Amino acid sequence: MSKLSKEEKFLDFSDYGRPLAKVFANQLKNTFVTPVQVTFLFGISGLLAIYCILNGFFVASGIFLLLKSVIDAADGELSRVKNTPSYTGRYLDSIFDNILNLLFLLSICLASDSSIWTTLAAFLCMQFQGTLYNYYYVILRHNSEGGDVTSSIFEKESPTAFPGEKQKTVDILFTTFNFLYMPFDKIIHELDKEAVEVSTFPKWFMSMVSLYGLGFQLLLMAILLSLGFIDYIVPFFIGYSLLIFVFIGIRRIFVTEKSPNQSFSK
Repeated sequence: MSKLSKEEKFLDFSDYGRPLAKVFANQLKNTFVTPVQVTFLFGISGLLAIYCILNGFFVASGIFLLLKSVIDAADGELSRVKNTPSYTGRYLDSIFDNILNLLFLLSICLASDSSIWTTLAAFLCMQFQGTLYNYYYVILRHNSEGGDVTSSIFEKESPTAFPGEKQKTVDILFTTFNFLYMPFDKIIHELDKEAVEVSTFPKWFMSMVSLYGLGFQLLLMAILLSLGFIDYIVPFFIGYSLLIFVFIGIRRIFVTEKSPNQSFSK
């Protein structure tokens, strides 16, 4: 199923890998390859990017970062074309993203003049950026007719495993997912509580906020690496976080129409 209705789809700058991901997924549709195996494949692509960063192959590292973005979209596409939904894959995908983001920045720290403390600050900033985008996107999907409602702002209980996956595995991954993401979700929610009452977000607003999507973050990282600007990556992502307050301010001023039948749960 589509994550949004046709009328509410917007230009997502972070989802540039989707067309290739769909081609990749369709090629694997009638094979034994599972979506979870594809998730591990994007993890391998991320590790290859880290290897290249540590060894000074910055252009190659940028290519592997972009490849990771494509494969990251392909696991979900494969799950849809095979009609094999999986909480294991969903949580594993997000956990890998979190860990790889930290490893990307730590490898950049080792290969540049950045300190460990500014690097950790940049990691936190990247997480807050991605969380803001996801926050608005989840609200939009819940309010979209026929949209995907499998994600929530706060997930308090481990879901029942789908056929073919183990409940214990889902429970472990759910706990890990919440540990990694819940603090960021709560802080972003506190910064813009009223957003959950908005009936919908205009396409121009979602396109703007998609500049904080993980795919676009990795695109920026790949460009800076390929241009040899590795020393600027950590301070860039710290400064890039200033847009959080700009986006929230724009939402509060220009996107305020409330739904008369608001049913989205906080």
